[in-house]
Amino acid sequence: MTTSLLRQRGQNDSSRVAMVELFFDLVFVFAVTQFSHALLADLSVGGALRTLLLFLAVWWLWIFTSWVTNWLDPDRAPVRIMLFTLMLGGLLLSSSIPAAFGERGLVFAVVFASMQVGRTLFVTYVMRQRSEVHYRNFVRISLWLSLSAVFWILGGLREGPERVGYWITAVAIEYVSPLLYFWVPGLGRAHTQDWDIDGHHLAERCALFVIIALGESILVTGATFAAQPWITPTVIAFVSAFLGSVAMWWIYFDSGAERASHRIAHSDDPGRLARLNYTYLHLLIIGGVIVCAVADELVLSHPGHASNAGIAAILGGPALYLLGNGLFKWASNDRRSPPLSHCAGLVLLAALVPAAYAHVLPALGLGMATTAVMVLVATWETIALRRGA
Repeated sequence: MTTSLLRQRGQNDSSRVAMVELFFDLVFVFAVTQFSHALLADLSVGGALRTLLLFLAVWWLWIFTSWVTNWLDPDRAPVRIMLFTLMLGGLLLSSSIPAAFGERGLVFAVVFASMQVGRTLFVTYVMRQRSEVHYRNFVRISLWLSLSAVFWILGGLREGPERVGYWITAVAIEYVSPLLYFWVPGLGRAHTQDWDIDGHHLAERCALFVIIALGESILVTGATFAAQPWITPTVIAFVSAFLGSVAMWWIYFDSGAERASHRIAHSDDPGRLARLNYTYLHLLIIGGVIVCAVADELVLSHPGHASNAGIAAILGGPALYLLGNGLFKWASNDRRSPPLSHCAGLVLLAALVPAAYAHVLPALGLGMATTAVMVLVATWETIALRRGA
């Protein structure tokens, strides 16, 4: 029976993240690495925007799958087969990222659209006997993703600006649809109360993705350092990059992730919190980690000088990460305002802009300064929380 493919809520281990879900995530280690390399290969406004477009697509694929496995039981064979099929598609998708705006555009488009639509149709089939509410919801989602699939494939068949235009439209359709509650003529709209997810499970899934991104950052730091001569500037850059990664882990995991997980797990409307806090706001957090990894490699490779694009990465990565975490903690903990420590960190990063673009500081000095800001934010928030502020 299809109902046997669903998680049995209320059991002791019903919210645990299954090993096959962690195995599935390994594909996205490769994807995150591809984004870092793509950005390093074309550190321009156009290159950054193209990388952003692909990142938005891949994140949406991963987060939608995480929502799905919140309902489906990954220990059931058909669900595992679905995940393994998505893994194969994910490897093809990730492999095509460097040439997605070139000769492999159609491959990226067809694989991505097939994964999005195919997975959702599978869940629609499973849900058809569970309840009318969930079945109708996934029918709506299938229709929205089928619409975006048309634009993905049209873009894959075109080249240059036309491809970009079609793919921007496809991404816009996918990102707007949850905000519109997947409204479809004749079927109406969904309600966040219908998205009866296990909040603890989704919170843990997103936290694990943050670990994936931070792990990729560590790999970049280690691999780049190993290839450089071990002289004083590169050793200092290596230590600075490592401390920056530790500070990023501390900012997210010391208190924010656990508090947000507790709140969504005990919420009367977990679907609403999951849509904002984990589906949208985590984009900024993951994006910040990826840009920080790029910045670390730039500083390690060229500690004496940074181009204007490199400066944007060195300052922009930490700023994006602090902004994402600040908004996440604000939205998930009923704060009246974002954490003061995060706001102060953003102000300090902004204060570095004039000196950075005047090239007063070398790349190493700027990297050390941003690391100091991240460590300050982590320390400030930890002390404030311990004092009950």
